[in-house]
Amino acid sequence: MNEIFVEPLTQDAFAQFGDVLEAVGKPDKIINAGFCGRWHDRAALDFGADGRAGMSVFKAEPRALPYKLEMVERHPDGCQAFVPMSMDNWLVTVAEDEGGKPVRLRAFLAGPGQGVNYHRNTWHGVLTPLSAPGLFAVVDRIGETPNLEEFRLDPQYVVLEK
Repeated sequence: MNEIFVEPLTQDAFAQFGDVLEAVGKPDKIINAGFCGRWHDRAALDFGADGRAGMSVFKAEPRALPYKLEMVERHPDGCQAFVPMSMDNWLVTVAEDEGGKPVRLRAFLAGPGQGVNYHRNTWHGVLTPLSAPGLFAVVDRIGETPNLEEFRLDPQYVVLEK
């Protein structure tokens, strides 16, 4: 079994896979009569010509590290964003694509208040909260055609803390 070690989720480390959604640093704008900071336009949303943006709520069972990574998936016709609805750590796994297959897998620990937007066609693991309630708002493509490709990993991977 291959091993992957978790690294912190930062925009620089994650940039080739998507966008990190978080409110860090100074806000781009102050709105609502000065009572709210806005971190503006933080994700490149892409839903293709025949799809539209939809918002769903997912509730996933918590997992633990070490974590056995058996499958990754991707969405060829649109991006997919996960925004946690609680302030808990969660696991983000991704891979580069080489000839239609996931390679060079990586794992990130998303901290409290961090979400991600996977770019279109990016290999990624399933939703992996590390504690309950595992509740996420998900923005992705809604359309008539399928937008999911799954890949079973052989050999499988185990994700470990450093």
